Amino acid sequence: MRRGVCGAVLLAVCAVGCGVDSAGPDPVGAPASGLPAAAPARHARLYFASPYGLRATVREVPAPATPQQALDLLLKGPDVAEQNRGLTTEVPPDLRRTTARVARGGVDLYIPLPVSSITGGGLGLQQIVCTVANASIPGAGHAPDVDVRVHEEGYETVWTVRCDATGTVHPASRS
Repeated sequence: MRRGVCGAVLLAVCAVGCGVDSAGPDPVGAPASGLPAAAPARHARLYFASPYGLRATVREVPAPATPQQALDLLLKGPDVAEQNRGLTTEVPPDLRRTTARVARGGVDLYIPLPVSSITGGGLGLQQIVCTVANASIPGAGHAPDVDVRVHEEGYETVWTVRCDATGTVHPASRS
């Protein structure tokens, strides 16, 4: 009988002391699933590599960062706090001379060599595309609606890509 009483008391304590009243849990905001769709104007959203693929992070800047300013921050690599979170860069040295210019409601990205010659640069190129697509582009909105037009050294053909909310780069659909 003593066990039955102890069990009933333990069950009552667990049910009463769980921290959720009869009204249900209190909402405390969105789940911790990443960054909001649009970074605040005084932040630059940068994309770095992690063991799980691309991860977005934000850095405070004095004014909205243009695509080139965001790219320059990315090319410096992750800061100490970002490194402590396991973020790295996969941007190969060959891509460190990449430039970005706002044009026609999107970004023109100038790669200093043919993409096919980049050794192990696939994730690095995704870092660059997603970073410039999430910069401050007057009249262009925010990724995933920003066209990034990639100009490769030595090629006249320009290809257009977009960065979706998960940090995945894909060809822009033709309308």
